[in-house]
Amino acid sequence: MNTDRLIDMLSTNLEPVKDGQLWKALSWAIVIGLMAAFGVMLVCFGIRNDLAAGNHSGALVLKTVFALSFVGTGAAFLTKSIIPGQQAGHRLALIFLPFFAASAATLAMVVRQPALASGGMIEGAAAALCLFCIPFLAIIPFALLIWAMRRGAPTDLRRSGAVAGLVAGAIGAAVYSFSCPSDSWVFVFLGYSGAVALCSIIGAQLGPRLLRW
Repeated sequence: MNTDRLIDMLSTNLEPVKDGQLWKALSWAIVIGLMAAFGVMLVCFGIRNDLAAGNHSGALVLKTVFALSFVGTGAAFLTKSIIPGQQAGHRLALIFLPFFAASAATLAMVVRQPALASGGMIEGAAAALCLFCIPFLAIIPFALLIWAMRRGAPTDLRRSGAVAGLVAGAIGAAVYSFSCPSDSWVFVFLGYSGAVALCSIIGAQLGPRLLRW
């Protein structure tokens, strides 16, 4: 059997996976990953006691929105990266929009109200806890995202893995905001960004192994 005939046999009756099916799988991976991470957070860390009384709700909203914004922009890239032939490069820049917006807000806060920006900042053990908890909570979402992406055919495995790690880390950060002991925006911005970046680096290392097809 020659090569051309073998290719013809392998390509017979093949049907492409519909974009809607891939988007649905990715959406379910994000939703289930979010719920699973929240459950792990409840069991392992618990919710801050003062949140039950309605205190610090404004800070909680800011932390959660900041984290979830990465989920939205990252998902826009993943939906294109898992479909061969789709150009997702221009969407990669969108991922950094929440970071740039938060950077501008943090800089403005430090310049105008430095005492408010640094007040209540918790360092040392809390920073180390943040860098541990967020990647820990991102494990299940990352596994689900990899499962959803393997239903497609990503070509840039390292970059796709990095974005999957970023989205999973952002999910972990959003969930951790319910347990995070600090409301200092500077601490949140630096700690959450660092933890999500760590998840992205890990995802970039694992992507070529887990997404190979």
